[in-house]
Amino acid sequence: MIELTPVLVLVVIFGFTYGIIALLVRRKERMALIEKGVDASGLEFKQSVNYYALKIGLLCIGVAIGLIIGATLVETTTLNNEAAYFSMIFLFGGIGLVVSHFMEKKERKEGI
Repeated sequence: MIELTPVLVLVVIFGFTYGIIALLVRRKERMALIEKGVDASGLEFKQSVNYYALKIGLLCIGVAIGLIIGATLVETTTLNNEAAYFSMIFLFGGIGLVVSHFMEKKERKEGI
């Protein structure tokens, strides 16, 4: 069985780093908008939070499906552990992000 602890630790570290950087950038953008006299509580900030949750949720679902299919491939085929797990995680995680993109695009067209 593949040891997933180091991989998960790296994902968490990079995720937190990305989150902190994104929050700092958003704060700087808001401060720049306030300095220009524009209302900083604009619609684009509210929509990004909702879509961010959608993206993360679908990515997690995709990764979980990828882990299940990867485990099935390891048991039923001659693929080695790393190839089966990582390929399925990236495949289904990517599919989850593509689905979230199209859902977000549909929501923006409808004007919600």
